[in-house]
Amino acid sequence: MYQIVYYSDEVYENIENWPDKIAASYARITDRMVENGPNLGMPYTEAIGEGLFEIRARGKEGIGRAFFCTLIGQRIVVLHAFIKKSQKTPKKELELARKRMKEVKENV
Repeated sequence: MYQIVYYSDEVYENIENWPDKIAASYARITDRMVENGPNLGMPYTEAIGEGLFEIRARGKEGIGRAFFCTLIGQRIVVLHAFIKKSQKTPKKELELARKRMKEVKENV
């Protein structure tokens, strides 16, 4: 079994405030991750590169993305989450996730 932890309360609260259908999709995906590990593959998760991955939640209201990395001890750390408003992931969202991943991995 894996454990999901959040970079901060703000990241957790952000996801909690997603529209209902997107939040439900996120919850189903993370439940699978806890049981089966983080590498679910498309359409649920995707490798971004250099140890960064994304959860691909979707609902009638739109698309949510949550970036995560894994740590020793079967821990999945959700670093950043946002509601996607364009086809391509905004660079600032990706940069923030990479910065947080570096910080988390340095402090292990």
